[in-house]
Amino acid sequence: VLIPGQKTPYRLYGTDGWPLLDLLVGAKEDAPAVGERFLCRHPFIERKRAAVRASRVLPLHHVVFELGTVQMESLPSLQETKQYVKDQMAFMRPDLLRPLNPSPYKVSVSQDLFTFLHDLWQAETPVTEMS
Repeated sequence: VLIPGQKTPYRLYGTDGWPLLDLLVGAKEDAPAVGERFLCRHPFIERKRAAVRASRVLPLHHVVFELGTVQMESLPSLQETKQYVKDQMAFMRPDLLRPLNPSPYKVSVSQDLFTFLHDLWQAETPVTEMS
């Protein structure tokens, strides 16, 4: 299922330094703040939710091109990009990376994005007529 609309992704880290989850918030919503309680919802299952106090918040998206023009002052080299990916993989919990039966990595949405998505589903899902 695709989640429509503009979103901003963040990676939230716990006090132990490991990433807890990735979070999608609406583009006009405030970013989660370090040390403040933030309600994270499973995108599709209403009863799955968690209150998170992140010790670190990492934005995962940076605009590179907009309307055909480069928006970043300097683009990273291929080697820098490869090293960044290796560094990010080194910060993942081992249970997420094991080849046999890896743990699923959690991706959550904000309360506002959850409400938007479920309201959209309700509005667009046909109602069965019975008599």
